[in-house]
Amino acid sequence: MPSFDIVSEFDSHEVTNAVDQANREVGNRFDFKGSDAEFVYQEESIVMKAESAFQLQQMLPILYSKMTKRGIDIGCMESGNVETAGKGAQQSIDLKQGLDTPTAKKIVKMIKDKKMKVQASIQGEKVRVTGKKRDDLQQVIQMLKEEDVGQPLQFDNFRD
Repeated sequence: MPSFDIVSEFDSHEVTNAVDQANREVGNRFDFKGSDAEFVYQEESIVMKAESAFQLQQMLPILYSKMTKRGIDIGCMESGNVETAGKGAQQSIDLKQGLDTPTAKKIVKMIKDKKMKVQASIQGEKVRVTGKKRDDLQQVIQMLKEEDVGQPLQFDNFRD
């Protein structure tokens, strides 16, 4: 029986490359000369550090453009609050990976509401969709691409 998985993930190596490129651009830009502005990538988040909240606002589009050029959907990024302490300011950006349970249930419900001839089941941080025909699975993929789930989705492990 044909099947595929719906996942939400990103390549952490590409995130590292995008953060390095963003750091390089911040170091070369005239408006950041002499400041200690930088991006720090840690496990599931990126921390932006600068001297003021205004500089953090200037740094965010740089990071977004580098991530987009590297093929990472910025929908998986969630900005935190700006924290100012003494001489500096910092902001944390969380990177969401994997489908949480409410999102996975929402996807399964959307598939069932369309009354397609497929079965969807939640398996950890992914949703497996199985059906008798390949065309039915492709209709599900098309439908999910048009809908807004709140997280970027990838479709992998397609098997006939």
